[in-house]
Amino acid sequence: MSEAAETLDGWYSLHLFYAMDWTTFRLVPEDEREAMISELKSFVEDKSKARESHTGDQAIYNITGQKADLLLWFLRPEMKDLNKIENDFNKLRIADYLIPTYSYVSVIELSNYLAGKSDEDPYENPHVKARLYPELPHSEYICFYPMDKRRNETYNWYMLPIEERKNLMYNHGMIGRKYAGKIKQFITGSVGFDDFEWGVTLFSDDVLQFKKIVYEMRFDETTARYGDFGSFYVGHILNTDDFNEFFNI
Repeated sequence: MSEAAETLDGWYSLHLFYAMDWTTFRLVPEDEREAMISELKSFVEDKSKARESHTGDQAIYNITGQKADLLLWFLRPEMKDLNKIENDFNKLRIADYLIPTYSYVSVIELSNYLAGKSDEDPYENPHVKARLYPELPHSEYICFYPMDKRRNETYNWYMLPIEERKNLMYNHGMIGRKYAGKIKQFITGSVGFDDFEWGVTLFSDDVLQFKKIVYEMRFDETTARYGDFGSFYVGHILNTDDFNEFFNI
């Protein structure tokens, strides 16, 4: 049997995607719409306290295209914290006009493929802690997609020796390093949590960088032979100051 890679796990992650029911929302009196927006702002501001206390983080983006209108991404120490956030959100009045289109449940993950041998507790390493319990960059643009490692009769990632997987992941990672300073990447593991095995969330102030890195990765053996992907979601940041304009009809 092939050896499993060990992982370091950080905050739990919940991506929530919604489409706005503009047709019905348009029928709501203006003062009621304004009250809903105000309530939503209060909800977001309350949840953002986790960022200040470093007990989680969140990001809200306006998704481009017809897959969704909104993405809300939450990070918290416990899965049950995400349940409470989702339940609280669903009880907001504006949630009556938001149609769920997709969600993704996972946990911030680092694998040991590229780690060297050390007696140090990795959870006490400042660099590792910053990646497991991150402060999100809130860049202009976001890109999210789920993915699997292929496992079929021809190519099965999980049957490769761990040393071969380490070598493949090293070469894969070297491509990503070329985009340091242009893209910030977060990997979340979802085996046993959702339908794919990983979620990839990218941040950048230049949306074109998403296309460039994903295209270049296509020529990497790790992706070309062993990568399977779900739908891609791209969007622009939506701050609370932008809510009135976004929801205005």
